[in-house]
Amino acid sequence: MEDSARDDRELIFFCPDVTDATTLKRVRQFQDHGYPVTVFGFRRERYNRDYAPSWPYVPLGGTTDGRYGQRLRALLRALPAIVANRRRMRHTAIFYARNIDQLILTLIARPLARSRAPIAYEVLDIPPILTGRGAQSRMLRAIERYCLKKVHVLVVSSPGFHRNYYEAIQNYGGDWFLLENKLHPSIRQAPTATPEVRVMARARRTERRWVVGYFGLIRGDDTFDLMTRLAERLRDRVVFKFRGVLTTVDERKFKMALDRHENMVYEGPYVPHQDLGRLYGDVDFAWALDLEHVDHNSRWLLPCRFYEAGFFGVPCLAVRGFEVGERVERLGIGWTFREPLEEALVRFFETLDPAEYEARRSRVAAMPESEFVAGDDIAGLCAWFGDRRKAEDGAVDEVSESSVASNDLAGHVATVSSRTVSG
Repeated sequence: MEDSARDDRELIFFCPDVTDATTLKRVRQFQDHGYPVTVFGFRRERYNRDYAPSWPYVPLGGTTDGRYGQRLRALLRALPAIVANRRRMRHTAIFYARNIDQLILTLIARPLARSRAPIAYEVLDIPPILTGRGAQSRMLRAIERYCLKKVHVLVVSSPGFHRNYYEAIQNYGGDWFLLENKLHPSIRQAPTATPEVRVMARARRTERRWVVGYFGLIRGDDTFDLMTRLAERLRDRVVFKFRGVLTTVDERKFKMALDRHENMVYEGPYVPHQDLGRLYGDVDFAWALDLEHVDHNSRWLLPCRFYEAGFFGVPCLAVRGFEVGERVERLGIGWTFREPLEEALVRFFETLDPAEYEARRSRVAAMPESEFVAGDDIAGLCAWFGDRRKAEDGAVDEVSESSVASNDLAGHVATVSSRTVSG
């Protein structure tokens, strides 16, 4: 396509997995707010493998979770595609990069395209390599600190990421925006559980036979080991139901546990977004105890299942003192537990009264939809994009850009600030 014919509101999105549910949601959100999106993306063979994007897409190859050597080679192999498509990026309005790999590619692509478009850097997780003490971790943090100097706005899915990592460790003092993992508004049209399923679930709860759902990326050996021990001790009281794909849980261990325990059930992958209503309609609790990286990422994140469960009226189980646990406690829409977690959870399930449960479930159902479904937040980010673009078009001097952005951002949404964190 010729440069003159391209939309000056186009957003270029660099992503690590074009099939990931959060990628599909973000693209749709930007399109909803008037941005034509072109995705430069990798694929990860986890789930949704047959997905074919309906929006413009430049494939960059394949990557694998956690394999940083392979990911570095993949970045190098992606460079020819960046060079070949540099003209189509020349008049883009925004570069949007998710994770450090994609930010590096963006910082290569932008000058190649001779573009001055602002860069947004989105972070949904802080991987262990960024918080480690080894030479590799220190080097990667240094690279990220350098890249952050080129970023116009940092977008995080949890205030804990900004407070505990970007502010405290990376000394980032630039603009940032809180964009939580809330559901796309189209979730309102998702199919839900049948009335028969809901009646059966209520009868089951009356007999104190609880079902705990763990849906999505099944990760963390410590998390799964805890669930296995609970299944052993609560054989006649609790069923653990899994849907999704294994990531950092050993497949052989997973299968062996399911073979030993009839109250641990895996029902395969599911279609993101489309199947959520039926999944949550058949469980009593959403498992939100993430023990994979308890000193950093697990402690700071707000997981997708928190919003999914909340929208479908299911209380969460979380760790007290973690970011998600504090949110659950503040809203009163679930239960939190402190160490020793196993004893606390066994005691909880053995003593929980169905009437107490129904009262808590009713509180979840009465919560404002805005707690779980995206709305003004994404609109605020897109408004920032528009104002920043106007500043660029007005030939704003590079030295004054940061202060202009801060003033514009603060006027649009309370969660954006240069140096203060919104709770």
